[in-house]
Formats: sequence, C-alpha cells, structure tokens
Amino acid sequence: MSRPDLPTTGLAVLLIGAGAMHLVRPEVYEPIIPAPLRGRARELVLASGAVEIACGAGLLVPVTRSAAGWASVALLAGVFPANVQMTIDHGRRAQRKGTPQAAGFFAGTLARLPLQWPLIRTALRAARG
Repeated sequence: MSRPDLPTTGLAVLLIGAGAMHLVRPEVYEPIIPAPLRGRARELVLASGAVEIACGAGLLVPVTRSAAGWASVALLAGVFPANVQMTIDHGRRAQRKGTPQAAGFFAGTLARLPLQWPLIRTALRAARG
C-alpha cells in the first residue's frame, strides 16, 4: 500500500482542517454562501465541512484515494462560487470603507481564487493514481 505523496498529503490536511473549521465555526462561512442558497446556509456549511473531512481522510488511505480524489475535485469545484461570493463581498466592503485593512482582505480573497486550480490538479492526480 502506497503512502500519499506530499501534495496529496497537503491537500488532505488542508481539507480536514477546513472541514473542521466549518463544523466548529459555521457562522464564519455562512455569509459567503451565494445569495440564492443563503436560506440553507447553515446546512450547506455543515455538509461541506463533513464532505471536506471525508475527502481529506479518504486521500490518506490508498484504497479510497482515487474515489476521494474525484470527490475532492467535485467539492473544490462546488465551493468555488462561495469563494467568488466572498471576493465580491470583500470588494464591495473595500469600496465602501476605503480602509487599507478592507483593501487587504479584498486583495487576499482575490489572490485566493486562482489557488483553487492547483488544489484541483492535486486532487485529479490523486484520483488518477
């Protein structure tokens, strides 16, 4: 049985950590749920947290790595709209407040968007074995 490579292990740790945070502090993530889905924000945050933990754990186990890789690809693509919503919200806040702190948060969320693609590539590599 093979151990996961370093990028796969890193993705697994990231997913498990993010999933745990979704379960422990769901209120932090609820505002980034895209507007049409906000009526079920708490359920979506908790569900995505549980799926993140399952995907991360699955990436660490050779027999489940491929399925967890595919599930991680779907998860990462599925949460991308929430990341876009967070960037839009922080952009609006930065315009409204005009403070360096608000601008910094916006810049951070904007820089985060393209980082989704290397995570998806890592998940695809794990899925394909």
